[in-house]
Amino acid sequence: MKYLMLAAVALVLAGCASVNTGWDYDPAANFSQYKTYAWVDDKVSAEEYQHDGLLSQRVHNAVDNELAAKGFVKVAPEEAQLLVNYLTKIDKRATVDTFNAGMGYGPYGYRGWWGASNSYSQVREYDVGSLVLDLIDAKSSQLVWRGTAKNVVREYKTPEQRINKVNQAAKAVLENFPPKAK
Repeated sequence: MKYLMLAAVALVLAGCASVNTGWDYDPAANFSQYKTYAWVDDKVSAEEYQHDGLLSQRVHNAVDNELAAKGFVKVAPEEAQLLVNYLTKIDKRATVDTFNAGMGYGPYGYRGWWGASNSYSQVREYDVGSLVLDLIDAKSSQLVWRGTAKNVVREYKTPEQRINKVNQAAKAVLENFPPKAK
């Protein structure tokens, strides 16, 4: 079940609405020193095998493209100045909409005194997917930057649509990396 939810995260950054992004970083880190990166090696057991390897490939490709556009070079992990890792997750959310339907007004404008009044509530559940991207200083093993993207999960029918949404998410997450010097 957990792995089926990961597949849905590939669809997370969907629709016309902009992606909710956020980032945080270590202000003591000197981001101008970082020029190279490598992905954290995923060591998974047979029980933890990720069923959606396509999502992993898409995230890696999208982040690689964004970092390359910023001048970073992908190298072997032992040569990297930064290590890159990511996490995807799905959260359930709900909204409650209440509608009032009635006729007439009572004394002093109060609704329903002289007429019928009814209230209807509608609860809508939906999934919000998150992509969390961590950049870790390879020498100190300290987290130096974290970016997140969140959006409502929508269904996409083609691989091209899914790739496009993952690319948009990576671009949005890395928009403010490296942090601008003050």
